[in-house]
Amino acid sequence: MTKKSFKLLVLFIFIQLLAFQGISQEIYCQVQVSAPQVAGTDRTAFETLQKALYEFVNTRKWTPYSYKVEERIEATILLTINEQVSSEKFRGQLNLVLKRPVYKSNFNTTLFNYIDKDIEFTYVENVPLEFNDNSFDSNLTAIIAFYINIFLGLDGDSFSLLGGTAYFERAQAIVQSAQSTPEPGWKAYENQKNRYWLSENLTNPIYRSARESIYKYHLQGLDKMYDNAEIGRAAIAESIKFLGQANQQKPGSFLIQLIMEAKRDEIIQVFSEGSQNIKTEVVNTLKEIDPANGSRYQQILSR
Repeated sequence: MTKKSFKLLVLFIFIQLLAFQGISQEIYCQVQVSAPQVAGTDRTAFETLQKALYEFVNTRKWTPYSYKVEERIEATILLTINEQVSSEKFRGQLNLVLKRPVYKSNFNTTLFNYIDKDIEFTYVENVPLEFNDNSFDSNLTAIIAFYINIFLGLDGDSFSLLGGTAYFERAQAIVQSAQSTPEPGWKAYENQKNRYWLSENLTNPIYRSARESIYKYHLQGLDKMYDNAEIGRAAIAESIKFLGQANQQKPGSFLIQLIMEAKRDEIIQVFSEGSQNIKTEVVNTLKEIDPANGSRYQQILSR
């Protein structure tokens, strides 16, 4: 190889590295697989599954956009296998947590915190995990892809008004493709708190104000707290009004319950300060939205 050819090769590799660095995957997700109740099984199968899931989530391109490393969406997925039905079939649950950084702080706020107990799947060790947008090939990858789109949608809604719509529509498409599968979690009649109803709530116009509350709470609320706590707190109070409007349309919806589960403690902390008038209004609305935790919201008024 001539010196000129070598220099050209080095230049080509350098350009490729720069291009690669400029296109980071969207998701930075910790993935763990645990099977404490499954005895007499080679644990390497679970280790292999954990590695395969990690790569499926973190190396797949989920959006057409380029993300900087610091912009990646942080999440945690914990798959707990409770039962091995056969050599290749398993049952368990998924613990799912989605975080979002708050502007000008080292604090990450929780956007989603949910346990899906309807997890059944087939896994053959060392067989690559695959997912196709146009077909239903694997319940495991369909579930994971569904929640990744939910993550992307919630993150999008928190940064721009209804910014997650495309991802929620993708999640709903996965639900539709799963209607003929025997595994649970995908159908309307099974219960009122499953993947079907989550995607339904997020794409149903009746809950638009709930999604608007996500935007107002985060971009106009929490992200403003560092520069002006009162302006940020007022926006969060307004976002709670939006939630109240959605709740009046259909009290006790799955989506509103999930939002409150993720935000309950944080809301109490945010309104540990502020004017008494705003506190009283917020507490009254919260009690209507989440009556089972009314006594906890009452703490706001005593601070």
